[in-house]
Amino acid sequence: MLLAVDIGNSAIKFGVFDGQRLSSKFSIPTKSDLHSAELIAKVCNATISKALVCSVVPGVNAQVDKILGSTFEIDVYFVTNDMDFGLDIKYEPLAAAGTDRLVNAFSAAEKYGTPVIACSFGTATTIDVVDKNRVLLGGLIAPGMKTMAKALHLNTAQLPEVEIDAPKSVINHTTETSIQAGVFYSQIGLVESSIARIKKEIGDNAKVIATGGFAPMIAENTDVIDVVDVGLLLDGLRILAERAV
Repeated sequence: MLLAVDIGNSAIKFGVFDGQRLSSKFSIPTKSDLHSAELIAKVCNATISKALVCSVVPGVNAQVDKILGSTFEIDVYFVTNDMDFGLDIKYEPLAAAGTDRLVNAFSAAEKYGTPVIACSFGTATTIDVVDKNRVLLGGLIAPGMKTMAKALHLNTAQLPEVEIDAPKSVINHTTETSIQAGVFYSQIGLVESSIARIKKEIGDNAKVIATGGFAPMIAENTDVIDVVDVGLLLDGLRILAERAV
């Protein structure tokens, strides 16, 4: 079985694949200490034969490598920017491209065809574009909603840090809901404006795939998202593992 691992800024997500079937998944905060016993219990003693890791937090890679390798007695592979994604990647320099963005774009192209636009809503909001010729054109990076809310709190004297929510109205009469509305509707505006401009720029009616923790909330409040696929990255790791590991 394959253990697919997505190390993000906020959480580490694990997926256990039996062939193409996701048999179990779980996540822990990125700042948590990893323990062998905890991992074994969560994996339910599955026979793990290999692990493929996508990480955007280099500082925890060595710890994850060591613990996974010793716990399951396997080689642990990390996604690198120069892997064969089957895409013509137009990112300069390639080494600077986030591996999570590369895997999401690859997975979206594999699962939904091209042209495709992969949107990830997490600590950061990223949008990446693959055209009909499987060229990864690039995309954009913006603050995610939690990041926006935290920055607003840290850079003002009186504004509180709020939970992320989708207020029913743009106009609000409390400080908390006003911040929630500002954060949420600015994200909706970003997505709608960016998708419209991207489609106009590439001249294709690309399918738009949303992933990440806030994807369902965003998709419920705009009509520019075609598919919500919260397992996009883990599926991408499975497909990559079948080909390259």
